[in-house]
Formats: sequence, C-alpha cells, structure tokens
Amino acid sequence: MDHFQSVWKHDRFRFKTFGLNGLCLGWNSLEEIFKIIKEPNTCFLLFLQVNILATHQPLSYNMSTTSIIALAIEKQMVPGNEVQQVELLTGVEDLYGGIILDMQKPMHSEAFLSSLRASISLWKQQGKRAVWIKLPIELVNLVEPSVKEGFVYHHAEPGYLMLVNWISNSTNTLPANASHRVGISAFVMNDKKEVLVVKEKNGKFKGKNVWKFPTGVVDEGEDFSMAAMREVKEETGIDTEFVEVLAFRQSHKSFFTKSDLLFFCMLRPLSFDIQKQDSEIEAAQWMPLNEYAAQPFIQKHDSFSSVAKVCLIKSEEDYSGFSPIPTTTASGKIDYSYFNSRDLNKL
Repeated sequence: MDHFQSVWKHDRFRFKTFGLNGLCLGWNSLEEIFKIIKEPNTCFLLFLQVNILATHQPLSYNMSTTSIIALAIEKQMVPGNEVQQVELLTGVEDLYGGIILDMQKPMHSEAFLSSLRASISLWKQQGKRAVWIKLPIELVNLVEPSVKEGFVYHHAEPGYLMLVNWISNSTNTLPANASHRVGISAFVMNDKKEVLVVKEKNGKFKGKNVWKFPTGVVDEGEDFSMAAMREVKEETGIDTEFVEVLAFRQSHKSFFTKSDLLFFCMLRPLSFDIQKQDSEIEAAQWMPLNEYAAQPFIQKHDSFSSVAKVCLIKSEEDYSGFSPIPTTTASGKIDYSYFNSRDLNKL
C-alpha cells in the first residue's frame, strides 16, 4: 500500500470518483480519497477515471489524456478495516445498449454480489440500459444475490435461468418472455376420402370417445410443416408429405397463461398401415371424412366444426390454403413464407 500511496501522491494525478448511487464525486487527490477510505464503518465503491494533468486543475476532455482503470475498491466490515479489491464481471454488449453476463464459473455468493454491485455502477456510468444474467442450473446459489440487486426472472429453460435488471433511468423497454406456444393439427386424407384419426389416452379427450386429428406441439427450431409430419409418424406410424396450411387458430390463457397458435395442416399420406403409439394413443384408424365431421362433439363446438367444414370443402378441391416457399433472411438464414396456393403462380 505504501508504493500505491506514493504513486497517487504525485501532483500530476487526479482521480474522478463515482459512488454507489452512480453520481460523480468529483476529481480527488490521493489524500482526499484516503480520508474517505479510512473512515470507520463505511461501505462504498469507487470507480477511478484517471486524467494525467500538467497542473493541479483538471483539463477539459479534449485537452487531456483520459483512460479508464478497471478497478473497483470496496470497503467492507473486515478486521482492521482492510481495503479489498473487487473483480469486475465480464459481459458482452447486446445490440440494444445492454450487457449480457453468461456465468460459467462457480463463485461464492458474497464475492459475486460485490462484483455485481461494482460492475453495475460502472455500466451505469457507461450509459448501459439493462443487464442480463444467464445462470446455469449449477450456479443456483447466485440467484438470491442477483434478486437482492433488483434482478427479476425473465425466462427459464431446462439448463439455465435468465434474469434481467433495467438499470437505466429511461423508460423500461425490455422485451417480454415468449407469449405463444405453437401447435399443429394434421388433416391427412387418402384417395378414398378417409381421414386419419386417433383417440387419446391422456388429456382432456381421455374417455370422451372422440375421434380427432393427430395434434402436437412444435419443438424449438422446428418448422411447423416438419412438426406436423413428425407428430403423425409418432402417433400413427404413417409417413406423410406436407401440402399446405388450411387455417390457424389463436387462443389465450391456454398453457401456463400463455397464448396458443394452432396451425391446421393438410398432409398427403405416403403409407397406409397404422402402427399406433401405445403410450399416448388408445386407438387410430382411417375414417370417412363425413363420419368424422358428423360426430356430436365436433358438431357441438365451433372451433372443431368450422375446421371440419373447411376439410369437407377441401376434399372437393374448392378451397385454397397456404403453401411454404423457402426464403432467405437478411442474415442468410433459410426460413419459409406461406402464400395462397391458388395464386402462387402470380408471384
């Protein structure tokens, strides 16, 4: 510390200091700073911005050589009032003025809390707007100190928890977590105008004696056209090819308060021998489309009867759905846009 003090005593140095509240404390000499650090029973953080000066008076920014010292000093309640150096956390800047911390290495909760406080103070000075913390499940001990510093849950996946804190004084513009779940319902019709239907062992249709189209949820990163073919194969063993989207339905408060998008997809069968999925499917069969549409349950509920009517009209080839066309995004990724099948030749 003696060498540290002797360097700071040099008349050419002044230090710009910032407190925990983010306010500038001013340009301070070594003696002034050490008076603060030696005060008993205090806990503070200082970020030091160094101006190399020719005189005792700070020069304007355009006349001085300025650099940022990645040093935070924290005075804690330790024996002898020792001054401890706190390591700043390393994050990646996002495209919206935020910082993303992808925590990988284990840390003690107390050390993490000190580093987090110091880092947030610096990021506030740099004008950052938000801080994201991605915590793998192995670092669950860091959740509590993060919450104490104002972080809230944003979303969770099986292997990690994402927390976020809006640190700017401006209006909070953080995006909400994903609001919708995406599912498919598969309309598979053979040349006899029979449709592939199943009875489910579980869920709301258990024991209802209702024949329904195969349905399922689209996986992360999966096109819903592929999801439709996968679900049909899993539930019935039938191979198919995707034809078009006939319709889609939006509903709310469907799954853990999330909204739901269900795409009704037409598929063409490539095989016909059914091998049902024993774990989820009670029975599966080919059923005449008219017989499917005439079920009391289908007739009673508009959300089912309206789709059945579309399928009946499509069976007479008097209805045009939406077919996928591969397109390239600005970033070079391949995705699919869906267009009216009848008018595709006009594009």
